[in-house]
Amino acid sequence: MRTREKSYVADHVNELSPSGIRRFFDLASQMENVISLGVGEPDFVTPWNVIEASYHSLERGYTAYTANAGLLELRHEINNYLNKNYHVSYNPENQILVTVGASQAIDVAFRAILNPGDEVIVVEPSFVAYAPAVRLAGGIPVTVDATEEFAFNVQADQIEAAITSRTKAILLCSPNNPTGAVLSKQELEAIARVVEQHDLLVISDEIYADLTYDETFTSFAAINGMAERTILVSGFSKAFAMTGWRLGYAAGPKEILAAMTKIHQYTIMCAPTMAQHGALEALKNGMDSVKEMCISYRQRRNFVVKALQDMGLSCHVPGGAFYVFPSIERTGLTSTEFAEQLLQEQRVAVVPGDVFGKSGEGYIRCSYATSMKQLEQAMKRIRTFVEAKIN
Repeated sequence: MRTREKSYVADHVNELSPSGIRRFFDLASQMENVISLGVGEPDFVTPWNVIEASYHSLERGYTAYTANAGLLELRHEINNYLNKNYHVSYNPENQILVTVGASQAIDVAFRAILNPGDEVIVVEPSFVAYAPAVRLAGGIPVTVDATEEFAFNVQADQIEAAITSRTKAILLCSPNNPTGAVLSKQELEAIARVVEQHDLLVISDEIYADLTYDETFTSFAAINGMAERTILVSGFSKAFAMTGWRLGYAAGPKEILAAMTKIHQYTIMCAPTMAQHGALEALKNGMDSVKEMCISYRQRRNFVVKALQDMGLSCHVPGGAFYVFPSIERTGLTSTEFAEQLLQEQRVAVVPGDVFGKSGEGYIRCSYATSMKQLEQAMKRIRTFVEAKIN
């Protein structure tokens, strides 16, 4: 029998690279005594009242599908939360969609707005799923580099220089994964002027909005004139320590949300019912837990930044999320060499910066969403490794 030569996998899928984050996570999982600073996942357990609310929803028999867009009560609470905290308001009936994580919201947003060949400006370093999501929707990602010179915050003139006649949208993430950079209101206003002048849309990933430490977070949708041009994406994974619950949402213009809901309707039906009931409790009674976690993250951030700087690595102070993005150029190693050798020699897992885009070369991402005890040990091991490479 002849061996089949052709592949039945679509070309555009074959061309995608596996996640660089998961590669190091998988390597670390096969080794003993590893401290992982790799995966961006809170070390906190989901608040108990949220877990209990989910249990009770099952006990009360809430095991059927919800509306495609999600529980209406949950959509009302999402709107209340966004209005109270970030001064944006939506009609829960037709401007909010509950999704299976924020990642699904981004995927559905691109599929709803992109025609084949449309370009999306993606600011790098960026979350590894952004550019692939654009490609899977038939679009073309056009990258713009946010550099350490501007604290990893993209500037409006950089975005404008990348705009062509095929540009459809811009994807922003603030606070940023992997750098922790937070765009100021002034920077957002400058970007908004470019968006309006060129008649563009913005997908604003604000999943880390509640984890902002040094200044007030500004939602891009709250900038004057931007609500009708913005698809706001967020969720419950990071701030509420609900990663495994897979629950997110999108909010935006009625026409676009209707298109997103249509896609969601045919591919997902609805987000898990029990998770939605948990999220409802999180929004109603979970903000105190978020504040406690945020205080802890800020303390850890300060410790890790100082430790890295003390060992001679340049490291800007991230304004949000739970990542640091130090430069490792002094060691003479590439990002991948540093991460691989650190794992093998000192049993500390980090993510090489170049998996977040070419501009991430020369950096590593370390998550400080782990205990202080683990962080203290990890910093000692990294210091030993760095000193050996520099000296």
